[in-house]
Amino acid sequence: MSSSSATSPATSSPPATANRLAREKSPYLLQHAHNPVDWYPWGPEAFEKAKRENKPILVSIGYSTCHWCHVMEKESFESPATAEVMNRHFVNIKVDREERPDVDAIYMAAAQAQTGSGGWPLNAFLTPDLKPFYAGTYFPPEPRYGRPSWTQLLERIHQLWTERAADLRESADKLAGALAEYSKLEPAKAALIPEIIEQCAGHFEAEYDSENGGFGSAPKFPRPPVLHFLTRYAVKSRKDSALNEVAHTLRQMARGGIYDQLGGGFARYSVDAVWLVPHFEKMLYDNGQLAATLAEVHQLTGDDFFAGVAHETLAYVKRDLMHPGGGFYCAEDADSEGVEGKFYVWTRSEIRAALPAEEAKVFEDFFGVTEDGNFEEGGMRANILHQTSSLPEVAARHGLSEDRTAELLQSASEKLMAIRARRVRPHRDDKILASWNGLMISGFAKVARALADPSIAEPAVQTARFLEKNFWDGSARKLRHRWRDGHSDAAAFQVDSAFFIQGLLDLYEADFQPEWLERAIRLQEAELEHFWSEEDGGFFSTPAGQPDLLYRSFDDTDNAEPSGNSVAASNLLRLSRLTERPEWEKKANRIFELFGDRLRRVPFALPQMVAAYLASRQAPAHLAILGTPNEPRGGKLLEAAQRLFLPFHSVVLINEETRPRLAKLHPFFGTLQAAAGKPTAYLCENFSCKLPIHNPEELLQALEGGPELGGA
Repeated sequence: MSSSSATSPATSSPPATANRLAREKSPYLLQHAHNPVDWYPWGPEAFEKAKRENKPILVSIGYSTCHWCHVMEKESFESPATAEVMNRHFVNIKVDREERPDVDAIYMAAAQAQTGSGGWPLNAFLTPDLKPFYAGTYFPPEPRYGRPSWTQLLERIHQLWTERAADLRESADKLAGALAEYSKLEPAKAALIPEIIEQCAGHFEAEYDSENGGFGSAPKFPRPPVLHFLTRYAVKSRKDSALNEVAHTLRQMARGGIYDQLGGGFARYSVDAVWLVPHFEKMLYDNGQLAATLAEVHQLTGDDFFAGVAHETLAYVKRDLMHPGGGFYCAEDADSEGVEGKFYVWTRSEIRAALPAEEAKVFEDFFGVTEDGNFEEGGMRANILHQTSSLPEVAARHGLSEDRTAELLQSASEKLMAIRARRVRPHRDDKILASWNGLMISGFAKVARALADPSIAEPAVQTARFLEKNFWDGSARKLRHRWRDGHSDAAAFQVDSAFFIQGLLDLYEADFQPEWLERAIRLQEAELEHFWSEEDGGFFSTPAGQPDLLYRSFDDTDNAEPSGNSVAASNLLRLSRLTERPEWEKKANRIFELFGDRLRRVPFALPQMVAAYLASRQAPAHLAILGTPNEPRGGKLLEAAQRLFLPFHSVVLINEETRPRLAKLHPFFGTLQAAAGKPTAYLCENFSCKLPIHNPEELLQALEGGPELGGA
């Protein structure tokens, strides 16, 4: 919900130096608080004004780290002349898409229906009853790019509203009706068939860029849900090609400019096909998901390269995006001092002034630094650091040992990081979202598990407790969506619950504290209470009873973030196999039924849901590690198991401390005992266990024959 003030019309005129957005908490809205545009936040005050004055609504949607949002603000929204036109003819509303993804989704669908494309800033023109009649993205101050100028568009919309308002209202009614109809899903009449798994894999194999990694062409996005599916498909199908697609993509990204070679962390996308020139903004949701996938690929390959990049990514998030009390901020901007990428790029002269000659030569060779550079912005030619050669190649060219070369690169990187720290930093969006924090909890937890080091998960533990304290309303049994500056007053969306539950389940498999399972169960119950559609199956994106939305819809696509239904299906499966709640697996199957027709037609639109469907086809499998008083964490057995990627096993740690709490979740866990007084592992399928295992190597050998392998 917007935190719009309930100011009466008689007292609502903004101060001369600020508009109504100055009262908001969103960093994006606050960026526009001193525009001459008479902005309103999304809420009843603006809606009532539009009805009272019979004016169309202009809703402009973006987010605080959006480069083109900044461009349009500077060109148009800071212009007094442009603002005068907007204020005279429209009721102007600013929306932070990260605070109101539901509002963004509706009007983005309108833009895509009308123009075939979308993006941010998103500018939609609505009737006073919130129905869109025109929507587009960026408009320049003068006609160019084949687009009218912003003021030309404003004047044309005003003219049409003045002369043909009835036609615009009719058009808006039809578009709103079509969008609402299109958003509906009908449960499939026929059962899903496993062929959709191969169809999904085949689509990405055809789309795969075997030279540069990734899928499709420029602009190229990391697409974590695709990688999530392919790791699980690789394990189940035993096809090296699928794993190679993921590993090569991650390696090329980590060597490219999309990855911050000095400070760690991935940018949102690359403008080219080779991962060289990024759009420099860094988003929490990308880095959480990519850290998790890096950990999984490390488990699958044993290659420390992936563990190293995961470590660096987590170090970046902990250093630059973590709130002191727990919780992670949303993002960092692409721009600083008005120039995209300025914080990250280097001229050769800057490097040579900062480093001793030997370090500079090795650094320039390794990171592809040249006099002409590879990037130009704001009249500046500079270098985006990217790895152009391997360490052995650089060492050989300079007549150095690999150890000495690594030392020089490390020393040079530390010096340049110290210099970079004195530069003007990009803007940081410091709101904390439950959904994205859930993804980041998973990132820390997955790396901790892969490296069998629970201490790596400590920021995730802090964040889970921060969310419990600041986001959970126990009396209403509801989450909140956003927290900033001590305030959490925005109602949660379904993805907030789904992503947080997933994070808690992953955190349990990192440190094996039963409290995370208990909290996940409580959240799952609340998610079902507030978002589940008993009629259709599946989860609505929004809670019931929101009068400011045209319709209530299901999130039906895995984009940069997965669909809430994709994650929820997986959560329900995992929880059903850890508890005595078979009805939760039935609900997961109802999600597959609801999306069945879409999964048949375009399974590649929902790769993370296909991964959940793949998991649903496996019999319940458990790996139970039994600790002893002297070795409560199961000694080397747990370490051995953590080295493997086991997407189709539920892993539990049972000892004298955890047994009573786990037995409450499922009596089965209370029946298992360590054999011969030694740490013991049990491999169980359909709650029937094989003989006890005490030797780590024997456990690894036994796991190789488990449900991870074989046909679908």
